[in-house]
Amino acid sequence: MNEIGSKIKRLREELEKHNYNYYVLSMPVISDKEFDYQMKELQQLEEQYPEYTDPLSPTQRVGSDLSKEFEQIEHQYPMLSLGNTYSEGEIRDFYERTARTLNEPFEIVAELKYDGSSISLIYENGKLLRAVTRGDGTRGDDVTANIKTIRSIPLKLRGNYPEKFEIRGEVMLPWAEFERLNKEREEQEEPLFANPRNAAAGTLKQQNPAIVAKRRLDTYCYYLLGESLPSGTHYGNLEAARSWGFKIPDVMRVCNTLQDLLDYIAYWDTERKNLPVATDGIVFKVNSLRQQRFLGYTAKSPRWAISYKFQAEKAETRLNSVSYQVGRTGIITPVANLEPVQLAGTVVKRASLHNADIIAELDLHIGDQVYVEKGGEIIPKIVGINKEARSMLMGDKVTFITHCPECGTQLIREGSEAGHYCPNVWGCPPQIKGKIEHFVTRRAMNINIGPETVEDLYNAGYARNTADLYTIKFADLMRLERWAEKSARNFSESLEESKKVPFERVLFALGIRFVGETVAKRLTYSFLSIENLENASLEELTSIDEIGLRIAQSVVDYFADERNRILINRLKEYGLQMRISEDIQTSRTDKLKDLIIVISGTFSQHSRDEYKAMIEQHGGKNSSSISGKTNYILAGENMGPSKLEKAKKSGIKIINETDFLNLIGE
Repeated sequence: MNEIGSKIKRLREELEKHNYNYYVLSMPVISDKEFDYQMKELQQLEEQYPEYTDPLSPTQRVGSDLSKEFEQIEHQYPMLSLGNTYSEGEIRDFYERTARTLNEPFEIVAELKYDGSSISLIYENGKLLRAVTRGDGTRGDDVTANIKTIRSIPLKLRGNYPEKFEIRGEVMLPWAEFERLNKEREEQEEPLFANPRNAAAGTLKQQNPAIVAKRRLDTYCYYLLGESLPSGTHYGNLEAARSWGFKIPDVMRVCNTLQDLLDYIAYWDTERKNLPVATDGIVFKVNSLRQQRFLGYTAKSPRWAISYKFQAEKAETRLNSVSYQVGRTGIITPVANLEPVQLAGTVVKRASLHNADIIAELDLHIGDQVYVEKGGEIIPKIVGINKEARSMLMGDKVTFITHCPECGTQLIREGSEAGHYCPNVWGCPPQIKGKIEHFVTRRAMNINIGPETVEDLYNAGYARNTADLYTIKFADLMRLERWAEKSARNFSESLEESKKVPFERVLFALGIRFVGETVAKRLTYSFLSIENLENASLEELTSIDEIGLRIAQSVVDYFADERNRILINRLKEYGLQMRISEDIQTSRTDKLKDLIIVISGTFSQHSRDEYKAMIEQHGGKNSSSISGKTNYILAGENMGPSKLEKAKKSGIKIINETDFLNLIGE
């Protein structure tokens, strides 16, 4: 393959990788601007060298956020992407091209481009029928149950609306809620969401609508489709939709000249920073639906609309030093300490460097002038270096540390993992304090103290592990600063209450690596007691649905350490719940033993989560996809057509709610 062919191949591979990171994992590693430039470069090369045409090229399709865990629905009207530009010159070209093609007066509607996750909402007879993600533009995931938890989306309409129509919108996580959610995730040492868009996309893929409801998503609607629309203009249709109960942005403007478009860009480039939600650009659309139809579409986007992207905010400042933080699981996080600089309305002094690979890729030296970017990110990051500013006085090259900055233990990096960690679980102070902080959190044992108090108890020698909390005396607390009788009593009472916390939360509170809340619940319902789990083999653990080798090995390693077994025995002695309650145990049966069941559709008597719990309670296994090993499909209403067809071809028995409840004797 020659140089051009190799370049096209490399660009395709990179773009496919970035598509996967963005749409499937919701964890992009490059900016939207970088992605758009790479895509444009590939498009130009493919046009210039048609002999390298490939129907599977990223330029021939829209990136997908499809999930196997949801029913997939075909869009009646494809959800196409918009052409992106960062240049006012290209906006001018779009306007002049539209004027030449139409050769008659026209209006342009200017709207903010909200940075969230696209959704298609279908209504019939004034009621929400279905909510579908953008997916690959042709099909998307049915997330109706999750969308119903968003209060800004009407379930029933008011006024005079068409019998059936589709309205599209953007699901977003407001800045305040995003910061609250990330703070909560940081306390649990879970990966932080990079920006509100990823948080919104990740939330929509939650299998539990109760979790979605807690995250207080919001939605702005921006486009109406259907056969009997109330107006012949885009603006008129959205104003009608506003009267039916939809949340339509107040910032929409009808523009009559090119200067109106440029003024709109200039105003919102600054003013958007005061909005409660993230935006990443502006969308310009021809207002007349008749003119939209006349202008038509390219293969991937409408000719009557264009998206203008704001430049991500960037500043240049000096790298003074790099420090390293140790988390409760021993993960080492490098942080760049910067000369303070104003960026996106705040003073930035620190920026994340993520891991050793990124440090090496940047080729950082102390004293470098670095470019810091915030954009939609809550955590600033270094995106480049001004190498021209380097001088003979440049400091040492930044290399990732080899030993823990807190306890001096040699760091470990396992396999393909990007991060280094300190293995000194029992002797590294931040890990010890971090484990106690995790243990007392609301989602774990819910003990009435915070990080500052944990620090005080550790420094006083009262708590060097989680079990020590239950030995602290009232008199000991009164000797500490900032402790009064009321706070000491609250702490003691919360310790007593924690003894009632169910086993699955106790297991989560232990802080076993890779064992989060969901995994802890799955393990407790599979093994019933801490003793059974302690004696479980690697094979027994990996036989459990969704427990992979990495999690299983971590559990085996945890119980192989005698110090952990001693800690658990102490917690048992102090009265913590170390087994599933008798009520739950006595209700467990083998009626579905070794049966694999796929749940599909919506149900009236119980929720999907309740049916999943019933399957496990009676010895069965849940699966999200149909295979040759599937025994039954528990089908509700609106079962996905692809699953129905696959089930019929495979000869798998389909049962309804009544059949299933009879099967388990309820």
